[in-house]
Amino acid sequence: MKTLCFILGIFVAASSVCAAASEKPNVLFISVDDLNDWIGCLGGHPQTKTPNFDRLAKSGTLFTNAHCAAPQCNPSRTAILTGIPPYRSGVYHNGQKMRDVLPDAEIMPKFFSRHGYWSAGSGKLLHYFIDAASWDDYFPAKEKENPFPPTFDPPNRPISLPVGGPWQYVETDWAALEASDEVCGGDWSVTKWIGGQLQRPHDKPFFLACGIYRPHEPWFVPKEYFKPFPLESIQPGPGYKEDDLDDLPPSGQKMGPNRYFEHIQKQGQWKHAIQAYLASIHYADAMLGRVLDALESGPYRDNTIVVLWSDHGWHLGEKQHWQKYTGWRICTRVPLMIRVPGGKSGAICDQPVSLTDLFHTVTDLCGLPAPQGISRNSLVPLLRNPDAAWPHAAVTQLGVPDEYAISTKAWRYIHYRNGDEELYDIVNDPHEWTNLAAMPAHAAKLAELRALAPENPVPVPQVPVASLPELKWHPSRDSAPPSKPDGGTFDVVFINQHTQPVELCWMSPTGEPKSYGMIKPKGQKRQSTRPGAVWQIRDGKQQPLGHFKIGDRTSKAIIPAP
Repeated sequence: MKTLCFILGIFVAASSVCAAASEKPNVLFISVDDLNDWIGCLGGHPQTKTPNFDRLAKSGTLFTNAHCAAPQCNPSRTAILTGIPPYRSGVYHNGQKMRDVLPDAEIMPKFFSRHGYWSAGSGKLLHYFIDAASWDDYFPAKEKENPFPPTFDPPNRPISLPVGGPWQYVETDWAALEASDEVCGGDWSVTKWIGGQLQRPHDKPFFLACGIYRPHEPWFVPKEYFKPFPLESIQPGPGYKEDDLDDLPPSGQKMGPNRYFEHIQKQGQWKHAIQAYLASIHYADAMLGRVLDALESGPYRDNTIVVLWSDHGWHLGEKQHWQKYTGWRICTRVPLMIRVPGGKSGAICDQPVSLTDLFHTVTDLCGLPAPQGISRNSLVPLLRNPDAAWPHAAVTQLGVPDEYAISTKAWRYIHYRNGDEELYDIVNDPHEWTNLAAMPAHAAKLAELRALAPENPVPVPQVPVASLPELKWHPSRDSAPPSKPDGGTFDVVFINQHTQPVELCWMSPTGEPKSYGMIKPKGQKRQSTRPGAVWQIRDGKQQPLGHFKIGDRTSKAIIPAP
């Protein structure tokens, strides 16, 4: 209790501390998916409309230099909910499952339950699973391990963006829907449930987590959210520059341009996509408004800490890139705002902070002992004084141990596994258009930032075969279709459930089978392949049994017993 009084004393007069300390504060923990800095209070795009993000920022502290732990959902969300950065946890990419790597890690809701809180959540908070044992309640039902309530999915997809090849993510599409918020479900249902929890009586303090899914793809939202963004008025993001690759090292030039942006431009859909992203942000803002209205009109307005964050940013053409996965600022910089009862309002902090620090921060604000092994940094000193000394940098991990970005107050550094580097002065070059890494005048700054690299990062553990997604088996005694390979390589694990050996054959683009060897009875074979490849399975007499069509990621291919 003394700790809680001290923490609250940072923000409120002594006369109100005792009243506030008579009960532990509640926590409302709000996630928004794939949201970059295109909100009004961060100035990321001049056309965005986000009155509810902006009003929350004005009521607390806005962190304008906050960065994700990783520019993809799984490692970012794992770092937030465990307080452990990827280079310590080993959760580096979306192909992993958190519980394969961290079977015993305690995530935030479980920690709060152990300390007398009621912990509940709704929507996507972890990466496409709930972790039922960590929550007291969840919507949808936690036992299903599916965080998504029913969501309207228009028929006859794709609607706007034709499929460019097997490499394309199935959800990369957009449309203005002839449907109401309620009919769309999804985030509307999530925020309705969260709002209900904020309005009803509780006999314990609560940790309540709300996962707003938009602007994650697909960008399907009701047409009313498109109306403020007439197509003819749409502008690229201010960070877009057509000739922005010349000063990048080879690794940066490889990281930047991707098939998505080229395909979207070829289909004449760039403006349409920007419009749809802005509309999806506007929709997410409305869903946030529902939650804030429920809080502010309910009994917990004055004793609830509110934390809002996005898991990572998003490219819409910057560096000729689409989606996420990069170390550039448009992808690592995220909205982060924290409101504490009786605390500062309208405060702005430009110190470099990491989302990994949120676990420690919230435990401090609630007067609870931070768990062993989580990030040692708490943002409480910055909530007290946004200009306080802050000797820390924010590290963003890029999928493997030796690729990362480092953000300080005025500089950013990107390191690739082959030693390639980028250096940016973000005070004078906020969009990172001029790479200074090769300039002798900046050698000292380069050395300074190199020294901030993660020490002794853990290796990337191999994903267990049981956790890999499964390819569809196409049984057929006929010849398999030809391969149409298109994209980078990855592994597929072929699993033979027969009691006899089978032969693995790659189908050439002309439809000819090429043998890649035998798979023993009940055996496995790990094979490098590409999206669009077709692999035929033959018996010992070279008679076809069926085939697999390769998708866009590492998978397992189970050859069923007859």
